[in-house]
Amino acid sequence: MAAAPVWSVDPRTGKQREQVAQEATAAEVDSAVRGAHAVRGALADRTVRAALLRTAADLLDAAGEHVIEAADAETALGPVRLTGELARTTAQLRAFAEVVDEGAFLDVRIDHADADRTPPWPDLRRYKVPLGVVAVYSASNFPFAFSVPGGDTASALAAGCPVVVKAHPDHPATSELCVSVLRRAAAEVGLPEDVVSLVHGFEAGVELVKHPLVSAAGFTGSVRGGRALFDAAAARPAPIPFHGELGSLNPVVVTEAAAAGRAEEIGAGLAGSMTLGVGQFCTKPGFVLAPAGEPGDRLVKSLTAAVSETEPGVMLDHRMRDAFVAGVAERAALPGVDAPVTPGAGGEHTVSAGFLTLPAALLTAEGAHDLLLEECFGPVAVVARYTSTDEVTSILSRLPGNLTATLHLAGEEADGTEPGAAELLAELTPLAGRVLVNGWPTGVAVAPAQQHGGPYPATTSTSTSVGATAIERWLRPVSYQSTPAALLPPELRDENPLDLPRRVDGRPES
Repeated sequence: MAAAPVWSVDPRTGKQREQVAQEATAAEVDSAVRGAHAVRGALADRTVRAALLRTAADLLDAAGEHVIEAADAETALGPVRLTGELARTTAQLRAFAEVVDEGAFLDVRIDHADADRTPPWPDLRRYKVPLGVVAVYSASNFPFAFSVPGGDTASALAAGCPVVVKAHPDHPATSELCVSVLRRAAAEVGLPEDVVSLVHGFEAGVELVKHPLVSAAGFTGSVRGGRALFDAAAARPAPIPFHGELGSLNPVVVTEAAAAGRAEEIGAGLAGSMTLGVGQFCTKPGFVLAPAGEPGDRLVKSLTAAVSETEPGVMLDHRMRDAFVAGVAERAALPGVDAPVTPGAGGEHTVSAGFLTLPAALLTAEGAHDLLLEECFGPVAVVARYTSTDEVTSILSRLPGNLTATLHLAGEEADGTEPGAAELLAELTPLAGRVLVNGWPTGVAVAPAQQHGGPYPATTSTSTSVGATAIERWLRPVSYQSTPAALLPPELRDENPLDLPRRVDGRPES
């Protein structure tokens, strides 16, 4: 049977643009993985890895106009949004080059032998080594930052792991352009091009996670698809780490004092965040607990006005569009649910933003309204109107894990003294990896302290996919005991020839 063609599709029309490639066969996946595995040793030199990341960033910047044009044609995200995303992506590559240069990620620890301890210590020297070939599954909604040249690829290469990327079917031409840039960057710094490769197709993705030479995987996508791959990774004869970002409701709690003092501002801010990128951000605030009564009414009025002014938008593909239209219709039909601005189809190829409201009491116990506590991908949010803090606590206790949770307090610069604020923050903390106060979760800074991950189903592990510590996903610790100096890796020798930050005998080395 001939391999199926891979088409680039225009989401603005639903029409095929061009055939980009063919779906990879099992033999082609095997070849890609074996090629990556064969060159893993070439990434051992940290200096070369840092040069690869910086060169890739420079080449992507140089190709910016071309790759942005291709991405816009395949995603309809627009050149302004994509220009910002590409800048974020190249900044991320350079940030990981700095991480590699510094070397702290190796977590070098040396404990010299000490016979006076009880029990005695042998000589122990520990650092982290790369896992091996990493499979990366591209995201639909970020054709750069969470796809071929994105954070999973950048952090894996920084760790010293070659990468095989499974392209997302929504932007195959963009994926091909980006992988060609990364492979050219590898060649320019003297590395084999197979440190990064690309495959297409659903079955290729399944074969990839099952391949015995794949040592770990990173995924950004749906709960259904991510869970299937996670289960496949766990069911292997030798299970592997699967770092998946699957889905998130990203709850928001607005206190009565916040609504009383900032109702209009909060309503407008919520509208901007929930409709950003046609509601296709993984951090979109999809569920809001707002007070009943006059202050909450003003918030809803502000939200209504702002969302009503939002133009219909094109989603990433027609499958997602159809799922959004069906999903919001099913939710709006539930008893007790109102739609101040009705979300749904905006046209043959577009969707209209909207939001739903209901009394929070309908969500305090298991029932038909549980659907409202599940993510609906697209420009919609659910606003539950509470009458007591007990209702807030009850509903928060029923929420699944999330990437983010947000608390809005009185005052633009809340000082934390509002009554009940500490208790609410404590209730939100177990729900998410990033907790915000008086802000909006869309927009994830690429910073050392960032945590982009949360309890299941937000992610399948406790790690982050954004920020410096994302590199830790692709490493494992190894200790050498009583090993002659001549046999030790340079990183673990007493003289510290690589000038790495280390802890020696339990203390930072000066």
